[in-house]
Amino acid sequence: MTHGPACGGAPLAIVDAHHHLWRLDRGHYPWLQDACQPAAFFLGDNRALRRDYLPAQYRRDTQGDRAGRVTVLATVHVEAERDRGEAVAETAWLHEPGWPPGMAAAVVAYAPFGTPGCAAVLARQASFARVRGIRCKPRTASGPGESVAGAAGSMQDQAWLDDLARLPRHGLSWDLRVPFWHLAEAAQVAAALPDLRIALNHTGLPLDRSDAGLAHWRRGMEALAACPNVMVKLSEFGLPGGRWDAPGNRRIVRETLAIFGHERAMFGSNLPVASLSASFGTVLGTVCEALPDPEARLRVLAENAARFYRIAPADMAQPPVGWFGSR
Repeated sequence: MTHGPACGGAPLAIVDAHHHLWRLDRGHYPWLQDACQPAAFFLGDNRALRRDYLPAQYRRDTQGDRAGRVTVLATVHVEAERDRGEAVAETAWLHEPGWPPGMAAAVVAYAPFGTPGCAAVLARQASFARVRGIRCKPRTASGPGESVAGAAGSMQDQAWLDDLARLPRHGLSWDLRVPFWHLAEAAQVAAALPDLRIALNHTGLPLDRSDAGLAHWRRGMEALAACPNVMVKLSEFGLPGGRWDAPGNRRIVRETLAIFGHERAMFGSNLPVASLSASFGTVLGTVCEALPDPEARLRVLAENAARFYRIAPADMAQPPVGWFGSR
């Protein structure tokens, strides 16, 4: 899968650490097929997403709008909130024959933490060849002034935590997705489970770009970065209403890299959701602007995701050249 854009016109090889696919006649996606509720979705109106999104659409979106060439070596598919009773069916669909080389080379599936059937679902998900992790979102408060601490499904719910703690036994990581006001709580969980490998989604969702909001986000990011088992995805910089804060987003990327370092960050497109706010080329360019060093760029755009999600060169669209997979 070779396309443009690129950073400054230079050829790039990427491993996309975060995207979604769906075929609406193969399952039920409540957030895409039930009544549209803009207030319930963190970016607002999602009607533009209410169509099939398959490899052909991913290729179209990654063909880009800047000069240069991008080779998508492999991608990581993250569960797309299909009906929770169809979680294993979503994984089975991604393992059907016929997917393009490198597409969904690693899969982050779903399991219902804190429920009686979770252990069985985890075992089934772990049995699929390309499943590398689980994303189960904890219950979150509606804003920084609210609290759900101790509620069922929260990061203080012992039943929920017990199921989270099962992941290392299956060789699975956890994709952590919470807004910035829950990052400090997530750091407590990460510190309590040092054997659990964690990928923080969407730079911790810094949705409040005020000085106070960013200070709150920064404290949470620093707490998570203090846990060596946590990595971060440079993904989804959009804001409610499809707003794109270009200078603010560049600052978020720079600060995230300063907090976590180049060895613990990985690029994710979050397609197609990110397209509500910006093109693939704009998202990629925002990350690249903070990566003038070619070695750091290689790590963040490809190597780190391949390592974290255990994507072998044989599972990529083409063999990697000039990085750890071929050194």
